[in-house]
Amino acid sequence: MKAITDIQIPDVPWHRLTTAYGRGTDIPRFIEEKQYASLAGLIEHQGTLWQVTPWTILVLMEKLRTVEPVQVSIEEIDLYLAVASALADQNIRDVGLISSMDELLDDKYLWPVQEDGDEEEWEEEEPRGYEPDSFYGYYYFSGVLLKQGVAEFTRIMSGNEDLAPRIRELLALLKHITAE
Repeated sequence: MKAITDIQIPDVPWHRLTTAYGRGTDIPRFIEEKQYASLAGLIEHQGTLWQVTPWTILVLMEKLRTVEPVQVSIEEIDLYLAVASALADQNIRDVGLISSMDELLDDKYLWPVQEDGDEEEWEEEEPRGYEPDSFYGYYYFSGVLLKQGVAEFTRIMSGNEDLAPRIRELLALLKHITAE
């Protein structure tokens, strides 16, 4: 399954998706400013992926296809490594009831527009968007997107010797990710 989506990046409701530390409102700015270390801490934390993760990976992979290998930073590759490491121990062959990335933006999975009740929502047994199927979807589609990027990672490794060791590590992890 491919992680195809008709959603345009400005249409991603970042303010209604969660990160390791709250809402994803700052994600577009961090992407634009190439603050990869900040992004990495928001989309992966202690082996856990978050609602924003597949969408962030989607945006970054689209941008990665347009840059020269020497323009890619070690911090960006480390971000992909962090996500791949979180995926490495997972069996993500199938996404369950979620059949497309677009479904992860269904209103039933998104947090309310107003942030007033966020603390109470986190205290729920299963906060909104963290039911098993949607939570599994964040892993599955993040894995699919990274695996679809193998050719790009290989291209960058061939053109940027400084990144080659980390990209080899990333490619090794991606071989063990079972998302198809």
